[in-house]
Amino acid sequence: MVFESISSDDRQNNAGASPLASCSSQVQIKNEDNSLLLILPQEAETNLELPWSEVWQELKHLLQTKEQSWQDRTSVCLVSGDRLLDNRQLQAIAETLAEAQLQLTKVRTDRRQTAVAAATMGYSVEQNLGISSLNPQPLSEAKLLAEPLYIQQTVRSGVEIRHPGTIIIGGDLNPGGIAIAEGDIFVWGRLRGVAHAGAQGNRKSLIMALQMEFTQLRIADTKARSPQSLPENFAPEVAFVSETGISLARANDFAKTHLFSSLKNSWVRTNS
Repeated sequence: MVFESISSDDRQNNAGASPLASCSSQVQIKNEDNSLLLILPQEAETNLELPWSEVWQELKHLLQTKEQSWQDRTSVCLVSGDRLLDNRQLQAIAETLAEAQLQLTKVRTDRRQTAVAAATMGYSVEQNLGISSLNPQPLSEAKLLAEPLYIQQTVRSGVEIRHPGTIIIGGDLNPGGIAIAEGDIFVWGRLRGVAHAGAQGNRKSLIMALQMEFTQLRIADTKARSPQSLPENFAPEVAFVSETGISLARANDFAKTHLFSSLKNSWVRTNS
């Protein structure tokens, strides 16, 4: 399961995916590798929002007419775009897909509220920069970083969260869980999985956790794996790119003892 911003290659693949729905249908299903894309009508493209009841009925009808077009338990990525969905609506979609022997695993959205709702329900989520996944605009027209994404629960194993900004997790990041951010990553709990900050190359990005027990840390193009032995006593720590790679420092000292050097493209220790 994945939570990610869509790359240009992904957009091209989406555009070239073979449709399983008729052109007249506003809800579409398309093949993507070994999974399916379930694409809901976009408000930005239609200049109006199709009522939820109509979307749901159209989805049910579409699945009934195309039920032999896929293998049982095929995973589905829901492309909701600028449509706002809550937990109840996501649950209805998941149950409708399950009746057709399909499994909702991922939600691709432009709306932060939808992203949070999906992550809360245990789905992987891709939050975009407010760009339509079907008719993308050049990245220069989008904000460089999105608003921070707050996940107020533990990220379980098998869940991957991607966000074009900073990720703040109010819980643990469990082993097998992955968080990938273009900005910083803050874990208000135990960081036991994989965290990748500055995913688009920003070496100034930081990873902070109350307890560092990571499987792997990545900042920009720099990588660090978990040490063979863990300390007996944990304290909040910051991971950052130093001249020698990824280093750790106590969170309460970091701001006073380090600054970012543009010349060295890394954090350096001050004389304080």
